[in-house]
Amino acid sequence: MGARTRLERMGPHYEDIIAVTPMQPLTPAPLKHVSRTPATPAVAKALTRLQCWPGEQRVAVGLSGGVDSSLSAALLVEAGWQVEGLTLWLMSGKGACCSDGLIDAAGICEQLKIPHHVVDSRATFQAEIVDQLVQGYQQGVTPLPCSRCNRSVKFAAMLSWAEKERQLHRVATGHYARIRHREDPESQQALPGDARGRHQLLRGLDQNKDQSYFLYDLPQDVLAKVVFPLGELTKAETRQEAERYGLRTAKKAESQDLCLADHYGSMKAFLDNYLPARQGEIVLQDGKVVGEHDGIEHFTIGQRKGLGVAWREPLHVVQLDAAANRVIVAPRAEAGRDSCVVGAVNWISMAPPSSTINVEVQVRYRSGPVAAQLTPIEATAEDIAGDRPHRCRLTFNEEQFSITPGQAAVFYADDAVLGGGLIQQINAASS
Repeated sequence: MGARTRLERMGPHYEDIIAVTPMQPLTPAPLKHVSRTPATPAVAKALTRLQCWPGEQRVAVGLSGGVDSSLSAALLVEAGWQVEGLTLWLMSGKGACCSDGLIDAAGICEQLKIPHHVVDSRATFQAEIVDQLVQGYQQGVTPLPCSRCNRSVKFAAMLSWAEKERQLHRVATGHYARIRHREDPESQQALPGDARGRHQLLRGLDQNKDQSYFLYDLPQDVLAKVVFPLGELTKAETRQEAERYGLRTAKKAESQDLCLADHYGSMKAFLDNYLPARQGEIVLQDGKVVGEHDGIEHFTIGQRKGLGVAWREPLHVVQLDAAANRVIVAPRAEAGRDSCVVGAVNWISMAPPSSTINVEVQVRYRSGPVAAQLTPIEATAEDIAGDRPHRCRLTFNEEQFSITPGQAAVFYADDAVLGGGLIQQINAASS
């Protein structure tokens, strides 16, 4: 029988943090596979990499209650690491980040015979993600909460708690991404800037599941202490291996939406819960009214479907005017944009460049990388005050149709994430 748990309120410096800690935890026994099917070559390679990991092999695994984080914990246990589960309680109710996710996370820890800790982070999530998200939509941008959540709510908080409370100096998650540490000889490979002494973030090998786009904002001190066991696996291999271990989450359905959309039923339902309907006009770029809307927050740049406008040719959203409460649309021939300004840039795999460099850019999670020239520009007073002093202009080789203020522009050189930031201004294509 696995370790029992009890609720324990932490010290006053943690305020509302509650931890679920083990009572008389058992020493994990070698994992038994319910299937005789051998591990795939990729899984065997991942286990070897974990077994040969330099330095201390003690880790807190961020558990959401899904199959990816579950297998990450199982692989680390199999590789001989001292593993403890850590779950951030972000919301009450339905959803992977909510109470029902805690149940599966606790069940996995019971199954693996490892301690499980739960940190109540609901107040932080509300302030850093929900409130900021609502504010962004009110201002006519389409925020990207996942990257902000990774930086401001999850990774640093998990590391801080694990180090202070459990003396664990590494954190692992189920993200599909890879890290090349600065001690690795391959970290000296040619990049369009100075990569010396830097931990490099790389795409996950599964192109369909790569999550490096959402991790661009992690600082170097966090990357130094993070482990991504699934970085070289495909999703299919993750499922297969989870079934081989008999993990309770092996066949758990994967959420297809933002956690808030999953929690509320849809993103529209979430926004309607916080923002009252505000009827306004849908107009062409010359001001001609072609329709009405009940809130600019329900639209995003590049959107073509669901506009509720009958016109002689398809129209695309090209601007959200919060001040006038207008959605501005245009035919595709007029919707292209060839440049944008990106602020709050975090440089990861290389130092900030001093002159124009050629990069590949991803402007949406599901969009492909496109070629562009990146030119550093002067930081604003707001950038400097917010300790985010790097800013740039991207000039695309070809017109783009979904460059959206509030979303991230992430810069790549092959698989390496050079850096990324938030799109703050878009410019019409030159005629």
